[in-house]
Amino acid sequence: MSTVQISAADVNKLRQQTGAGMMDCKKALIEANGDFEAAVDFLRKKGAKVAASRQDRDSNEGVVIAKVTADGKRGVVVELNCETDFVAKNADFVALANKFADLAIDANPASVEELLALEIDGQKVSDIIVENTGKIGEKIGISKFETVASDLVVPYIHGNYRLGVLVALNQAVAGAEEAGKDVAMQIAAMNPVALDKADVDATTIERETEIAKDQIRAEGKPEEMVEKIAAGKLNKFYKDNTLLNQEFVKDSSKDVRKFLNEVANGLTVVAFKRVQLGA
Repeated sequence: MSTVQISAADVNKLRQQTGAGMMDCKKALIEANGDFEAAVDFLRKKGAKVAASRQDRDSNEGVVIAKVTADGKRGVVVELNCETDFVAKNADFVALANKFADLAIDANPASVEELLALEIDGQKVSDIIVENTGKIGEKIGISKFETVASDLVVPYIHGNYRLGVLVALNQAVAGAEEAGKDVAMQIAAMNPVALDKADVDATTIERETEIAKDQIRAEGKPEEMVEKIAAGKLNKFYKDNTLLNQEFVKDSSKDVRKFLNEVANGLTVVAFKRVQLGA
């Protein structure tokens, strides 16, 4: 047993340095004979054990961060998850998510896997996650990462970090950024399945068509009318669920396509990303 005296000041110093709990810090210093570096290593190893023991836990809470580069031409969305809303609201947890988003902005990874392999101050993101799992005592991890680039990318975060949106516009003209924010809020609220009619995948079209036909037949309509009515219902689906064809939420007299074109001739959305916490 170590005979080294561990003071409250030493424990607090290690706590400030690592973010681990007071009792964990005291135990680490005792195990390390008062050696701070060894105590840090002890806590990191403990963190790895905590992470391994919590792999079967659900981590559906967390935060979604949306950010763009200084020139506004590229954006990222990162979802960092934890187990409880209590941790998700913690300023340190939000700061950690922002740090990962900033790294993604700087390094431009193409996937979650590439982001996890990047380093901050010589430490891989994946190792930082394991270390913080030990500190926090909850399973944490990056579940989603999206990126988009264009002439102008506008970010939006909704509902206390519970949903993040990126809107990619084809022109960086006067009024485009404000219009992009309006469209981003539309995406957050209306959750379009695609940008335009041509972007809806074939499986969705087939499913919506079959549902429409079943509804029409259930109403007793003649078989010769089924195809025509189903086509009309599919057009209604496009209007309700594809971004450029949706009614603009701030002015239902026009769709999103017309709204953007009125801001600047030819202005349009070329891509968007919508990441909702836990979805």
